Amino acid sequence: MRNAPLRTWRTTGKAVSLAGLSALLVTGCEAPLNLEAVREQSQQAVKRTDFFQAMARNNRVIVLSGNNGVVLASADNGMTWNRQTPTSDSFLALDVCPDNSFIALTFSNELWHGDAGAETWTAHALPSQEQMMTAACAPDGSWWAAGAFTTIQGSTDQGETWTETSLNEDAILNNLQFIDSDKAFATGEYGLVLTTEDGGENWDYAGYLPDEFYAHSSHFRSADEGWVGGLNGFIYHTTDGGESWEKSRTGISAPIFGFISGPTGLYAVADNATVLKHAGASWQKISTSDQPLYLRSGLLLPDNHLLAAGGRGLLLNLEIPVALSASTD
Repeated sequence: MRNAPLRTWRTTGKAVSLAGLSALLVTGCEAPLNLEAVREQSQQAVKRTDFFQAMARNNRVIVLSGNNGVVLASADNGMTWNRQTPTSDSFLALDVCPDNSFIALTFSNELWHGDAGAETWTAHALPSQEQMMTAACAPDGSWWAAGAFTTIQGSTDQGETWTETSLNEDAILNNLQFIDSDKAFATGEYGLVLTTEDGGENWDYAGYLPDEFYAHSSHFRSADEGWVGGLNGFIYHTTDGGESWEKSRTGISAPIFGFISGPTGLYAVADNATVLKHAGASWQKISTSDQPLYLRSGLLLPDNHLLAAGGRGLLLNLEIPVALSASTD
């Protein structure tokens, strides 16, 4: 354990201005150069160069994070966004804490803590030399990160000190989820499924996915039931805490990148702007677009809408058919 250096950043505005456009040079025979479209694009919160990775919300704002330090915050269910760049490092993961603050993990192994309004962000250096890939805030407010070499780190004092453990396997953990204050799951490379029964103090194997399946994303509804998604449109389902898994029918071959759970059921987001709805032992595609852009994360909005985000600034606001929203899993 060691003290972690801090860096604090505060937002200053809602748009990023494009510098260097203060002077226009027009010669005699040339038509005036119209840069209004460029200016308009530069003032948009969402840009085509954005690659979004994670989304979370509290009772005040929705927060969306991605490459090159981009953080978007919306207080009106995604109608408008406040663009922020607290760092130049890319964000890999994002979660909301019980006190309505946020934690966000960067590729440089820093865990950024944001206030409930997602306006002020402070960086906390993680102690491990291993690359961290995912982060989660536990029900007791503790911060957690996991990644390479089956390394898991935790802090109960908001990043001042850290504990670190590893199962000493050369495998990457890229999903971490707390079910309650004691129970949590971590999934990742080579079909690993790890679990803790004591709030993260000790971790052990819960089971293995079939054929060393690489889990891009996972979601556990309870200590017994969960799903993992990965390449080729594969989704596996467990009802015994990860000891055994059964493959679900999805009807697609695109990689599965995330799960979204809410009152209307369970959804999966995938490559090619695909959204699936869980329906018994199978999944039903409910999106109509097939554009070659991934969807990585999302959440359910009021009035039967689903908001998902992904590559090239893709923000998909999808209306869920009434017949589907009326049937929960």
